[in-house]
Amino acid sequence: MKICDLTQFYSPLSGGVKRYVHEKADYIRNGTNDEHLLIVPGEKTERIDGERSRVYSIRSPLISRSARYRALLDLRAVGEILERERPDIIESSDPYQVGWKAIAFGKSGRIPVVAFYHSHFPEAYLRGASKLLGHRAGKSLMSAAQRYVRKMYNRFEATLVPSQPLAQILEGWGVRNTRLVPLGVNTNNFIPDPDDSVETRKALGIEPGPKLLLYVGRLAPEKNTVTLFAAFEILSKRRPGEFKLLVIGDGSQRQQLRRVEAGTQSVNWINYCTDPLELAGYYRAADLFVHPGMQETFGLVALESQACGTPIVGIRGSRLDGIILHDQESWAEENNPAALANAIEQFSARDLKAIGRVAAQKAAAEYAWPVVFHRLFCIYREVCANYTRSGP
Repeated sequence: MKICDLTQFYSPLSGGVKRYVHEKADYIRNGTNDEHLLIVPGEKTERIDGERSRVYSIRSPLISRSARYRALLDLRAVGEILERERPDIIESSDPYQVGWKAIAFGKSGRIPVVAFYHSHFPEAYLRGASKLLGHRAGKSLMSAAQRYVRKMYNRFEATLVPSQPLAQILEGWGVRNTRLVPLGVNTNNFIPDPDDSVETRKALGIEPGPKLLLYVGRLAPEKNTVTLFAAFEILSKRRPGEFKLLVIGDGSQRQQLRRVEAGTQSVNWINYCTDPLELAGYYRAADLFVHPGMQETFGLVALESQACGTPIVGIRGSRLDGIILHDQESWAEENNPAALANAIEQFSARDLKAIGRVAAQKAAAEYAWPVVFHRLFCIYREVCANYTRSGP
């Protein structure tokens, strides 16, 4: 089977979609006889060949200088690659022009196309606009987004969704073809051993005493990072010197982070980390991972942190419940800085090492990538078989 992943949510620096498609390529190479194609935007147009894999990069303009995301606008080039390769199944990770291109090519080429709903974009990008426009206009905007999602995703043979709560939302919007496929974790890289936290903290210039909080992800409104920054300022005033914050990521809210860094003198910032083994070391060095996001479709970094033995604290109602592998006692009940600061303070007083050990065992047993991809490839084969029997 020749599988093609097609997405513009792809940055050379980091990101959950990048991790997902690269892990899939590794799984295909090491555990199957299948082939893998990846079509993504890039700085230049090129083709990179690997063992039963090909990565096509199409020259595309930058839309985010910090995260290095690009808009894949050359749909003609996409069509030429698909026509030349003729994959057995196409997986689209894009709700915009690239997704529509995949649908159109699948119909004309008689190739089944599935979608992976990685980002709940109506909620992530329209809620803020709704607040500015007022209740009535905001309600109309969200209704239009629901109609768009329903129209687009019902055209795919299946819509792969990483969490059950999100699947229920899409089903409520009228999407009739959802299939649950949780994301996974690389259990060769993200593990609780060795205990190298002392060395990692020393390299960061962080002494052993304070509790080290960690955030990994974009610094952006949809990630709710300003709430995290404000919560940390509250903690720093309430308990001077007792907490440090390590942030790994970049984005539009970088300046807000810089102000917190200057004001507290207790923040370490790494704008990106592309090496998974290095990232695992940062997870292990932290006492507690803080996840402020309220609009996550899955929360891959939360899973990776737990796999490394570092528990999570966050805000209730974020749809992370399914992948939090320990209790959520002391999590914030409200989405505001004071509630999150209280949650961090209360959770950090618990036996974090013991909580983390249990979470790491569950992550390895339930979310290793081979387990996830075995389920996914069963869906691929089922979709291809049904498509062949019934026709497009």
